[in-house]
Amino acid sequence: MFRLQTPRRRRSREEAEKPFWISFSDLMTALMVLFLVAMAVALMVVTQGLRSSEDMRKDREESIMTCMADMDKMAQRPEFRGVKINGQTINFGPLAEFKKNGNQLSEDRMAFLRTFVPEVLDVARTPQCRKWLRRYVVEGFASQEGSYLHNLNLSLERSQRVLCVLLDASAPDAPSLDDRKAIRQQFLVGGSSFNSAILNQPEKSRRVALRLEFKELRKECLPTDAACKADDALPIPWDDDFRCPVQSR
Repeated sequence: MFRLQTPRRRRSREEAEKPFWISFSDLMTALMVLFLVAMAVALMVVTQGLRSSEDMRKDREESIMTCMADMDKMAQRPEFRGVKINGQTINFGPLAEFKKNGNQLSEDRMAFLRTFVPEVLDVARTPQCRKWLRRYVVEGFASQEGSYLHNLNLSLERSQRVLCVLLDASAPDAPSLDDRKAIRQQFLVGGSSFNSAILNQPEKSRRVALRLEFKELRKECLPTDAACKADDALPIPWDDDFRCPVQSR
């Protein structure tokens, strides 16, 4: 009888252990399936993010190209002959040149700026430009005659003179109130001394240009994040003081 009972104990132990090993195997399979699903979802999210960033990058490039093409088309009009579009910079050429060591513009050049800049603002209000346009920089330049710091200050004075011309509400051909508000909000001044002087042509180096700056491509962020508002300029309070602080020379 003893010999007959022994196999029964072994079979009962084997039968008791079998369900445990089957459950463990199923658990490992389920974990593997969950891991694969998680990896698939992660890859899908990353792929969608890369595709979205690439689409936004293409949209930005195409919008900027269309915007500058519209600017160039507008600049081709006969009354603006002499204006050149180089990349994202509008070069006025002889239409906005200054005298040697001077920051004053002639009457015809002031009239040109008051006519041309509102046209630039009209193009900038189109969807292609408005979506990515950040601001404008009026860049003044000087020839290589004189000292570096003197010419740097002179370049800044020339940039400021352009804004004085555009914001002069008493001028007979002054831009509209909406345009002057846009100029005050979006226009900045900058200056260069010898950085962009035209070789052997000092008279053509005494000039100003208008450079368009566009928003950088950023990742999605919360509206409360300061980085999201980095491209949004604070509103400038309006006042009626149009006196130009630049001393004429």
